[in-house]
Amino acid sequence: MKKTLLLLRHAKSSWKDKGLKDFDRPLKEKGEEAAKLIGKILYHSAIVPDVVLSSPAKRARETAEIVTKHGKFPGKIQYLDDFYMGEPRDYIRALREMPEEVESVMLVGHNPGMEIFLQMLEGNINDLSTSTLAVLELDLTNWSNINSSTTGKLIHFWDPDEMGLEEIEENMAKDKKEKEKKEK
Repeated sequence: MKKTLLLLRHAKSSWKDKGLKDFDRPLKEKGEEAAKLIGKILYHSAIVPDVVLSSPAKRARETAEIVTKHGKFPGKIQYLDDFYMGEPRDYIRALREMPEEVESVMLVGHNPGMEIFLQMLEGNINDLSTSTLAVLELDLTNWSNINSSTTGKLIHFWDPDEMGLEEIEENMAKDKKEKEKKEK
């Protein structure tokens, strides 16, 4: 049995209000649009996590809320203080607490920790720019077995900054047609 892990870096945030603490920075309009797009990609790809864990920082919370709304995630987002500027050990600790029946988990966090965690799991260097979503298949039967040696296979990688909206919509339509053909 394999587990699915979705790693999502928060969307682009605003630096407009210089008086705000880093923790309180909101999303820019561009970040909101990218988060909506990632949510729609998840929905059209039929990827719905069982659990969503997020940093409590405002930009991560807003990202998680927009993505889950547009991705039709039916559950509640759990906010973990350790995810604000979290490191791989913080993500591993949270994942180890997941019940065995949970098949897929989305983590919403920040760089550099999120990018380092992806590189650790996948073995390659991938730039996790804002709003980028990496979906990995982990060779685990139980989340309690995840550790710093766990590896995964990258099965999807969506970076809204690298893909034009038209390309994404075309890919989603193509994926939907292929899925419908398989179901017939």
